[in-house]
Amino acid sequence: MIASWRLIPFLAATLVMIPVGVVVSSLFAPAGDIWLHLVENTLPLLLANTFWLALGVMLGTGLLGVSLAWFTAVYEFPGRRFFTWALLLPLAIPAYVTAFVALGLFDFTGPVQTTLRTWLDSDLLWFPDVRSRMGVIIVMTLAFYPYVYLLARNAFLSQGKRSLEVAQSLGFTRHAGFYKVALPMARPWIAGGIMLVLMETLADFGTVAVFNYDTFTTAIYKAWFSLFSLPAASQLASLLIIIVFILIVLEQQFRARMRYAETKKSQRANRIQLSRHHQYLVISFIITVWFFAFLLPLIQLIHWAIQSMTADFDLQRYLEFLWHSISLAGLAALITCIAVTMIVYSARRFPGKTMQFAVRTATIGYALPGAVLAIGIFVPLAWLDGQLSDLILQLFQIETGLLIQGTIIIMLLAYMIRFMAVSHYPIHGAMERITPSIEEAAMGMGMHGWHMIRKIHLPILRSGIFTGAALVFVDVMKEMPITLMTRPFGWDTLAVRVFEMTSEGEWEQAAIPAVTLIMAGLLPILFFMRKTED
Repeated sequence: MIASWRLIPFLAATLVMIPVGVVVSSLFAPAGDIWLHLVENTLPLLLANTFWLALGVMLGTGLLGVSLAWFTAVYEFPGRRFFTWALLLPLAIPAYVTAFVALGLFDFTGPVQTTLRTWLDSDLLWFPDVRSRMGVIIVMTLAFYPYVYLLARNAFLSQGKRSLEVAQSLGFTRHAGFYKVALPMARPWIAGGIMLVLMETLADFGTVAVFNYDTFTTAIYKAWFSLFSLPAASQLASLLIIIVFILIVLEQQFRARMRYAETKKSQRANRIQLSRHHQYLVISFIITVWFFAFLLPLIQLIHWAIQSMTADFDLQRYLEFLWHSISLAGLAALITCIAVTMIVYSARRFPGKTMQFAVRTATIGYALPGAVLAIGIFVPLAWLDGQLSDLILQLFQIETGLLIQGTIIIMLLAYMIRFMAVSHYPIHGAMERITPSIEEAAMGMGMHGWHMIRKIHLPILRSGIFTGAALVFVDVMKEMPITLMTRPFGWDTLAVRVFEMTSEGEWEQAAIPAVTLIMAGLLPILFFMRKTED
């Protein structure tokens, strides 16, 4: 039985590649009128918008993430210990939530411009337009910079003050040492963080939808649900998936040419003391970023939630939204962690290059945008649904209707494909703690097969499985395009409720589900802070 687990990574890899193959194959389908219309009138704008958005967010998150990581890792200043973990809190706020808070506050009819027009008795023609490309870039930068911050800070902690001492011994100033020594040494980690940001930017649907900023994800949704053309949506998705895979290959080639020595973390108490003037500048910069990325959105959401709760709040309906979100997230976390645990164990028992390739393929789903996965899963399952209905009708003369469509099966499969990578890293890391000597000792005591898994592996893997489940749970709670495009009729979640309310400009009504999502998003961050030392 255990030997049959050798096939599990290959089955998982096949499951991932099926939607990819379905979507990419649509490029060879005959071009319909809607697709020709999109190519002639919409595609150039989509390419330009997506390119400038990705470039702007990468630059913005790189600047914020690297600078914040350097300050908190190398320098000593009042409040450093607090901001070290507080700067991660924006990860708990979905980008589309930050987006509608920004519009609600800074739009023409928002309280900020309204108050300024009253105070200054001016039309505020100089005030920047928040409904612009730059507005989307700033919002995504504030939402995604923690990815770069977290990885860059780990890199700088491995260097600490020593990198600057080496640079100064070579005649560089402190600033030159950062650019000439510390920054190049941290480049692989920074590149990894920026790659995560790029994947999130290309996959984002809610933020760009709130801003009415057309990208591939919004075009895929409109082609499917507004133009009622699944083939056109598939062909748009195929272009996006080709772009994503090209970026993945380029990033892997970029890293393959890098060779960096790995060092132990330097003594963390040995940080550089800043002068009083520089302390003010650094603290002001950090507080400004944290205020706009986390504190201001949270305060405004709580204010709106209180207003909407007293004015128009249906407890039973919101409990239904909450139950749908929690049940989907819980089921997705359960099946995903079970699958990943079996994959990790199989790779442990049967090592080899072929197995490594299968595991790597099975965990690339996180790079696939949700809108792409929604189409890639829906098309083959819709075909399978039709075949099953025809077969049952022929054999038993029973009209079954739709057996798979209209259920949560499509959603759960898409969730598992996309978030297997999220749970793979902590579970694989926990598996690495099981040394061969532990397994040899267990076998010497007569443990084999399931008995060893139950008594040895699962107890040691428990923390990694819990971490992976928490991450998948929160990601599914916040996930929007898969849920929005594949949910059964009436199966609305908190994320869908946020989208529906923000689409109508009802910011206050969107605040209650948004606050609930943020509270759920804080769980893995708090767990991470407890497991890491500063």
